Amino acid sequence: MESRAEQAVELYKKGYNCAQAVACTYCDLFGADRKEMFRMTEGLGHGMGNMEGTCGAVSAACLLAGLKSSGGNMEKPEGKAATYALSRAIMAGFREKNQTTTCGVLKGVGTKKILRACPDCVRDAALLVEKVLLNEREQERSGKEE
Repeated sequence: MESRAEQAVELYKKGYNCAQAVACTYCDLFGADRKEMFRMTEGLGHGMGNMEGTCGAVSAACLLAGLKSSGGNMEKPEGKAATYALSRAIMAGFREKNQTTTCGVLKGVGTKKILRACPDCVRDAALLVEKVLLNEREQERSGKEE
């Protein structure tokens, strides 16, 4: 699969929030409707409702992790462990690259030291979607094993 990371950045520049940009870029690969994904992730932008909490871009990547691994069985939920493992890998990768997953810290709120600009956070989260969530599918298509 060709990387869609720059498509995510372009959506962000078009006016999508960071979460919408990441989630909408990949939602088709996880069987989700783009307009519904746009609506569902609207409140995650800029650190959850513009409150500078967890970065919306990485939150959206974790949302996609649920779409990948949850079986959707509401009577007997069994996908949580797999989803949590994928989410931990995404969060750890983002933290390793950027020192934190907190939007306010990334944007330098209070410190005046910007660690990562929003378009770069979108790109980083998109690349983690590809690495953590889609790498397995790509290997299956190409017939390769790790």
